[in-house]
Amino acid sequence: MEDYYSFFLAVHVVFVISWMAGLFYILSLFIYHTEANAKKEPERSILIAQFTKMEATVWKIIATPAMIIAVLAGSLMLYTHPYLLQFDWMLVKLGFVVGLLVYHFVCQRMMKQLRTGIYKLNSMKLRLWRELATIFMVAIVFIVILKNAVDWIYGLVGIMGLAMVIMMGVKLYKKIREKDSK
Repeated sequence: MEDYYSFFLAVHVVFVISWMAGLFYILSLFIYHTEANAKKEPERSILIAQFTKMEATVWKIIATPAMIIAVLAGSLMLYTHPYLLQFDWMLVKLGFVVGLLVYHFVCQRMMKQLRTGIYKLNSMKLRLWRELATIFMVAIVFIVILKNAVDWIYGLVGIMGLAMVIMMGVKLYKKIREKDSK
C-alpha cells in the first residue's frame, strides 16, 4: 500500500480541484436562482426550472462525487503514511477540511430549500457565502505547502485579512452592479 501514496496524492489533488469547482459553480447558480425569483412570469418560472435542473446536475455529477473521492484518497494517504497525523500542520489542515465538509452539506441544504421555493439568503449574502469556500481553499493550500514554515498566528491574521479583502470586493461589486443598473 505504501507504493500507492503518490497515486493517492494525485487522485486527491485532482478531485479536490473538482470539488472546489463544483462548490464555486453551485453557489453561482444559487445566486442566479435567487435573482430569478425576482423576475416576472413567465421568465421567472422558466429560469427557476432551469437553475434547479443545473444545480441538481452539478451536485450529483461533480460536487458530491468529487468530495467523496477527495476524502477517500486523502484518507488512503493518511492510511499509508499515518505519521502525518503527528504534525500540527496536518491537524490544522484536517480542521479546515472538516469546515469545508460542513460547508458542503450546508450548500446541499440550501439547494434543497431553493428547490422548494425557500429563499433565506439574498444574492449579496450568497456572494459572501461563496467566498467562504475561497477562504477554506487558500487556508488549506497554504498550510499544506508551507507546513511548519508558517507561524500560525500570522497565518490566521493573513486568512482574516484575505476574508476582509474578499468581503470588500463583493461589496464593491454590488455597488458597481447597482450603479450599472440605473
